[in-house]
Amino acid sequence: MLSMRAWRVHEHGDFRKALVHEECEAPQTPEDGLVIDVAAVGINFPDLLIIADKYQVRRPPLPFVPGMEAAGRVRSAGPKSRFQVGDRVIANGLWGAYADQMAVSDKYAFAIPDSMDDRDAAGLHVIYQTSYIALVHRARIEAGEVLLVHGGSGGVGSSAIQIGKALGARVIATASSQAKLDICEQAGADHLINYREEDFVSQVQRLTDGKGADVIYDPVGGDVFDKSSKCIAFGGRLLVIGFACGRIPEITANRILLKNISIVGLHWGAYYQYAPQVVHQVHDKLIGLYQAGSIKPILFGDFSM
Repeated sequence: MLSMRAWRVHEHGDFRKALVHEECEAPQTPEDGLVIDVAAVGINFPDLLIIADKYQVRRPPLPFVPGMEAAGRVRSAGPKSRFQVGDRVIANGLWGAYADQMAVSDKYAFAIPDSMDDRDAAGLHVIYQTSYIALVHRARIEAGEVLLVHGGSGGVGSSAIQIGKALGARVIATASSQAKLDICEQAGADHLINYREEDFVSQVQRLTDGKGADVIYDPVGGDVFDKSSKCIAFGGRLLVIGFACGRIPEITANRILLKNISIVGLHWGAYYQYAPQVVHQVHDKLIGLYQAGSIKPILFGDFSM
């Protein structure tokens, strides 16, 4: 039996206590897929939810290796795979990335160019796909529109800022501290609002001469969602990305009616089930933006296995 080192979860809970670094059985090569030697991994909010047994989609049986995305080289490929040994890829799954090796079917693997850094590649798939599909396919943002990004220093927030700028939007970003606003500025935001020190509603109205934001990108939920409906432009689109604050908000229908706004949901993972071709098309778009220098994951640190 071939073995590898991995971070595994035997009991759900806080990741600081739940993760155990140990030797375990290496994955088998799928007939229609591949196994990669993991070079770098992305750390996403859903990873923490899965470890804590709070994820609302699928839950793996214990023990399991968490981690949704990884970048590396193909170690082995099944007879029905389109990849070959040595190819560089991003691999995506609900779990399995925090290990020396990761197995996925071809559906969840994407080629990356030699010019792309492994660490950039590991942070490209989940958050940039989420933001691109949200802004382009769901909100249909146009050049010249005002984009308000909440939680702009986080993974999805910083990716939304970069993609918004690449698409020609004027971007306003909110965050809770100066350090986080510095990250928003690094991502390319035109205007910064510390929502702990300033009322973001009045600031957005001031920055837009009372018009409001055309598109609002909200991965926070709760009070942030409630207040966003007060600074959205006529005909605006409020994107529901997630509920990082913990409270799922509600909105009264008269607010939607009076300003002709749209409340637009984005469950990115569902595209794998209902429109997988969109995921692959968007991957090509993101590679193009990366190679053009328009987007680049902001790295917060290096962690060794």
